[in-house]
Amino acid sequence: MPKTPSTSTSRPALRRNQACRSCRRRKLKCDAARPHCGTCVKQWETLVSVPAPVGYAHPSEPQCSYDPVEGLTLAPDTDPLEKIKQLEEQISHLKTRLYEQEMVSRSISPNQLPSNPLFTSSVSPPSISSRLSDIGGISLPHASLSMMNLVAPESPESRFRSQSRTPENTLANKQPGTAIDPLMDLLFLGWNSDLPDPAALNHYIEIFFKCDPCGSRVLHRPSFIASMHLPPRDPGFPHSAILHAIVERIYRQPPTVTYTSKEGRWVEVWIFAAFQTRVAVPLRLNYPGTFSTHGNNSPGAYLAPPKDLRDLESRRRTWWMTILFDRIASVGGWIHAVDERDLGTELPLRTEDFESEAAVPSNPQDISTPDLFTRHPPQYTDSFLLLIKAVMLFGKVTDFNVRGNLRAPTAPSKNQNPFFLEGFKELDKLISSDFLQSLPQIFKNNTGVTDAPEGSRLDTDLYMVHIIPHAATITLHNPYIDFTDPHCISTARCVNSARCILGAYYVLSATSLDISRLHPFVTICWYLAAVVQIQLCKYFIEINDSDRESTVWGEINVLRFAMMEYGRRSPIGIRQERLLQGLMREIVRMTAQKQPLEVGVPLYPFSHTSLFRTDEPPRPIREDGAAPLPSTLEEQGTSPPGSSHISVPTSHQRSLSSARSWPLHEMSASPQGV
Repeated sequence: MPKTPSTSTSRPALRRNQACRSCRRRKLKCDAARPHCGTCVKQWETLVSVPAPVGYAHPSEPQCSYDPVEGLTLAPDTDPLEKIKQLEEQISHLKTRLYEQEMVSRSISPNQLPSNPLFTSSVSPPSISSRLSDIGGISLPHASLSMMNLVAPESPESRFRSQSRTPENTLANKQPGTAIDPLMDLLFLGWNSDLPDPAALNHYIEIFFKCDPCGSRVLHRPSFIASMHLPPRDPGFPHSAILHAIVERIYRQPPTVTYTSKEGRWVEVWIFAAFQTRVAVPLRLNYPGTFSTHGNNSPGAYLAPPKDLRDLESRRRTWWMTILFDRIASVGGWIHAVDERDLGTELPLRTEDFESEAAVPSNPQDISTPDLFTRHPPQYTDSFLLLIKAVMLFGKVTDFNVRGNLRAPTAPSKNQNPFFLEGFKELDKLISSDFLQSLPQIFKNNTGVTDAPEGSRLDTDLYMVHIIPHAATITLHNPYIDFTDPHCISTARCVNSARCILGAYYVLSATSLDISRLHPFVTICWYLAAVVQIQLCKYFIEINDSDRESTVWGEINVLRFAMMEYGRRSPIGIRQERLLQGLMREIVRMTAQKQPLEVGVPLYPFSHTSLFRTDEPPRPIREDGAAPLPSTLEEQGTSPPGSSHISVPTSHQRSLSSARSWPLHEMSASPQGV
């Protein structure tokens, strides 16, 4: 029986070899559509409709190709990556020849170029590409320089250059009065064109290890400096990201990427700190020895065991700097990314032992050590280790406030006695007296500022150790301040801590040291001290005590000046000062001072009008060198509970001693029930 003829329109028959290769190979019908036939398109759509297996990626387009046009030879099948590499090598070779021909056409001899342009330290770190443009050669964009860096070290071009530049050939071919241009040597060695020249970069690295209070604590200084002498392509050469971070930190120019911590955008800082901390947890950096041999059934990526003592100590310091970042970012009253109970890593070794790679046993103390904050073994104690303890102590205050307010029916009130809260008394004793009193004598008597004839020195870690406990005290007691109650211990704690933070700033400002070298956390400490002074100023306005109000205004403005001075180099200072202005609106409206924001504002470093007042004779200097206490305290011979004296230069003593701000001796009695 004959078949029924098809009613569909028949396609014209294809000539021989007109179908695509894929259809011919699989003997399928092909419509020869370009760029891809219908059959291949349908098969590709079916393929990509199903998720690809792990480790496999679907092709981005149908695998459909046709025979070449008549008259053209068929290109052999080659690896696309290999072809790209060959083309990049050809491009780099052609650009090199173009540069050489350009120099010949301009008749520029090597001695006419700037003398050693890449080995002179400059103020700013210009890129190599800009220097090429400046000397009249072709302007090589970053992409071109990257392609030039792709020339393999073992390529014929590199071998030719290495052979032609041996000492014998160099001396033989060098003409009198000519110099070898080091520019092309650096480019072909693989030097990152976005980095400063080697001499300038080494100078920045030296300053970084000397002045930076954060990142330099993690890197091993001797080995890092030694690695800078390796070829840029060597696996041991420092990663360009680290070098860029060092340049940005030291050069202090507006970066292309905004750093949220400098801007004071604390929510974003807190989120980033939590992300960074949690990323380190799967690496098992929170385990003793920064490595765990058990629990491998849980998901996550794990680091191999430390290779040596340097690797182990570097991991410890990386982990603890991450934890410090998380604790500092949580000062706004937010929970930490990792609870203290999950911190098993022992504390690091002393910096001198880390750098010398001395065979010192691991630190016996970790966060679970019962007397961690009151016992400091000499073999495992230096400024950096004390800074870790001080910041972790602040973290305890944050944990107490967050957990205490989580299920509290009402917010903390100045009418309640906080010493009845569970754990408050012990924490108050630890931060207000025990920690600072337990410091070894060499660290207790040194606030981190040394003004010697041979030059002033600043130990930024030790400086922060002496003021962080006072900032923690303010954070713990501030909700319970009551200036109307002369026996309120929280008021005494906060006023004394604010004065200690202010006194520490006076000590630093009396030297020629740059306050911007301090840890950025110092601006938070200044802010907390200023918050207490604002509340005190408001109280003096309400009771119409203009003399003491004027004094407190001067102290507030000194702290504002410190933030603005720090803000000249880091935006976080300006940010915190603006936040402070928001809190000052009420007292600015209430005060009778004509220009309250200019009362006692120092010029440099302080106004002569505040230093050389003649309406009152100078107060005598204490024999122990500490700042004289207000008259009410001196008459009673007492000081606030838990106070710690900070030696203040003579020129600034009156600024603290003449305050007479609050009869602190009346608060020395313990609250009821304590």
